[in-house]
Amino acid sequence: MSLTSRSHEKSGTEFALDDSVLFSRKTIFRSDMMEGQRVVVTGGGTGIGKTTAALCARLGADVAICGRRQEKLTETAALINKATGRKVVTRAMSIRDPDVAKEFIQQVYDELGGMDVLVNNAGGQFPQDALDIRPKGWLAVIDTNLNGTWWMMQAAARAWRDRKQPGSIVNVVAPVERGCPQTAHTMAARAGVIAASRSVALEWAPYNIRVNNLAVAGATTEGMRQYPEEGRRTMEATNPMKRRTDAFCFAEALIYMSSPAAEYMTGTVITIDGGKLMWGTSWPAGRPEYFAGGE
Repeated sequence: MSLTSRSHEKSGTEFALDDSVLFSRKTIFRSDMMEGQRVVVTGGGTGIGKTTAALCARLGADVAICGRRQEKLTETAALINKATGRKVVTRAMSIRDPDVAKEFIQQVYDELGGMDVLVNNAGGQFPQDALDIRPKGWLAVIDTNLNGTWWMMQAAARAWRDRKQPGSIVNVVAPVERGCPQTAHTMAARAGVIAASRSVALEWAPYNIRVNNLAVAGATTEGMRQYPEEGRRTMEATNPMKRRTDAFCFAEALIYMSSPAAEYMTGTVITIDGGKLMWGTSWPAGRPEYFAGGE
C-alpha cells in the first residue's frame, strides 16, 4: 500500500479506525523505533490518543493513558497489551486538576519506571456561535484545552528537571492563524497553548526538554459525532484535498515529533490540515446563509 493511498482505506466506522487497523496498517517507522521509551498520552482512550498509544506500543514503547472514562481506558489498555505485549498504565482523571496531573506523572514513574514523552492530546469543544456561548461552556473548554494541557506540561517538566532527565512534549492543538468561526473558545485555548509552548521551549532548553505542537484539522475520529452533517461537509469542502483523514496520519506525526529523530526541533508548530489554512474556512455548526457560496 502506498503512503499516498492508505488514507482512503475503508478501515472501520465512519468516525473511528477499526481496532484491527491499529495494529495491521503499515507504518513508515522501524518496528523498534520506540524501544525502551515510556510514553504518556492524555485522552488516550479514543481517537488520536488511542491510535498514538497503540502505535507507540507497536514500536516498542510502554505507555500510560489517561482520560475521563475508565471503561474506555481499560478497553484500550487490554487491546494494546494483547496485540503488543507492552505494559499499559491507565488512570481515569481530569487534567483540569493540577494535583491530579502531578499524581498521574508520579504514578507513571512508579509503574513504568520513568517517562520519556508526553503527548498532550486530551481536549474537546463544541460548535456554537460565539454570541451564544455561555460562561460555563467557555470556561469548560478553556479549563480543559488550555489549563489542563498546561498542568500536564508543567508536571512532566518538573519531574524531568528534578531527576535531571531529558524529555519531549508534543501538544495536539488546532491551526489558529485564521481562527475558526463557531469555535472561538477552542481557538483561544489552542492559541494559548502554542504561545505557552514557545515560551517554555526557551525556558526548559537548559533541562534538555523539547516542547512542540501538532496542529490538526480534518481528523475523522469519534469526536466528529458532535458536529452536524452540514458542519462536517464544510470541513471537507474547505481544504484543497476535499476530504478528511484518519487518526493514523496524526499519530505518525506525533511519534516523529516525540522521537530522537526530531532531536533538533523545539518551540515549533507542524500543521496537518489538508491545506485548509491556504484555502478555506470551515463552519462546524453549519455555514450561515450570509456566507453561502464562499470558502
